[in-house]
Amino acid sequence: MKNDHIDIDRARAELLSAIKPHVPFDGWSEPSFRAAVADLGIDSGLARVICPRGAVDLAVEYHRAGDALMLEKVAKADLSGMKFRDRIATAVRFRLEVSDPELVRRGAAVFALPQNAATSSKLVWETCDKIWRALGDQSEDYNWYSKRLTLSGVYSSTVLYWMGDTSDDHAETWEFLDRRIEGVMQFEKVKGKLLKLPFATQILGTIRAPKPRDDMPGKEAR
Repeated sequence: MKNDHIDIDRARAELLSAIKPHVPFDGWSEPSFRAAVADLGIDSGLARVICPRGAVDLAVEYHRAGDALMLEKVAKADLSGMKFRDRIATAVRFRLEVSDPELVRRGAAVFALPQNAATSSKLVWETCDKIWRALGDQSEDYNWYSKRLTLSGVYSSTVLYWMGDTSDDHAETWEFLDRRIEGVMQFEKVKGKLLKLPFATQILGTIRAPKPRDDMPGKEAR
């Protein structure tokens, strides 16, 4: 790879492709990052400009690449005849199906570290925000937050289950996902009853979805 007139996004994508074969053996680690840099023949200093946190930045890139693939599958699929709960389940399933379980396991180990906890939470929020938007969510009140918060719980727990699932075609994971979404639907029924209380309406009526900003959840600031 030449170092002059470099395309940062393309270089990051090439580093991601180069590091993938090393991750199952060494994780999203410094040795894996150095191996990817060596495989590409890119200057190590330039690689640090592209990915200041090394392999962690490439783990983030891998997650966001999975989001992009999921959105492509949602856009091509005909979900119009499904119940909304089934559309959500399908989108989450698409998101997992485009991922490599071993790369995700290794990523989970990295994102579990205290210094990466905020990044991990942000990535999960981004994924859930993209799912809701892809399914046509236009909420501008407190529902903007509650939808993403509840889906974040469903998504996170399903990923953990999926990583350890050895059933054929991850059949047990999809059953687990259905149960988790059913739990959310029951919560929504309870929430609906609570919202009939006068004080709840007064409090929640002041909450609005955030305006587009680079530092808000769901934005992809590096």
